[in-house]
Amino acid sequence: MTPQEQLQQWIQGSDNIVFFGGAGVSTESGIPDFRSVDGLYNQRYDQPPETILSHTYFVGNTEEFYRFYRDKMLCLDAKPNAAHRALAELERAGRLKAVVTQNIDGLHQLAGSRTVYELHGSVHRNYCTKCRAFYGVDFIAEGKGVPRCPACGALVKPDVVLYEEGLDQDTVEGAVRAIAKADVLIVGGTSLVVYPAAGLINYYRGNKLVLINRDPTPYDREADLVIHDSIGKVLGGIAL
Repeated sequence: MTPQEQLQQWIQGSDNIVFFGGAGVSTESGIPDFRSVDGLYNQRYDQPPETILSHTYFVGNTEEFYRFYRDKMLCLDAKPNAAHRALAELERAGRLKAVVTQNIDGLHQLAGSRTVYELHGSVHRNYCTKCRAFYGVDFIAEGKGVPRCPACGALVKPDVVLYEEGLDQDTVEGAVRAIAKADVLIVGGTSLVVYPAAGLINYYRGNKLVLINRDPTPYDREADLVIHDSIGKVLGGIAL
């Protein structure tokens, strides 16, 4: 039995699947990741992306933060790929219970997924730091300079988790519950080196841990099935 056939069998035999994904899920939609050869971390800027996307930099260099954020973090023309669509179909079929993602692009929801735990937030949500008024992504994308709340004049911040900031506890707890109860856990498109997010897969208690990633990960030895291939190709080849 090939790895693809084994995955197919496990999916068809389960109604309690959880998917945990990272940047590799969205690179096939044209969104650059952070660590590959062409990723944001290997492009040249006055400051490294890790610095620009930190809480300290956001507070001390807000205008520069937003210049980078609008230029590199808002990929609003991107469309869901075969992986996003396959996961949404699995949820509609009653097999997939949740998507846990490290991505902030909203492509899972755009594909039709409903139960999505966004560990690092979303570019589609922005809030006034004072009155908590909500603003959509267009408010940031179409603006210039530092965005200010029309209601109270305070700074508007994207609902994304910057370096030095903690993850939202409700989101983490929801993700942990879903992973801990899963029959099949499919992990895809992530190098599993970003913590605390990567550590969440340790809550899985089942015996069908699937890792789908182009490159090896630190968890390959612990997985029950490893597929080194395109996440879109693999999930897109699943028949319901």
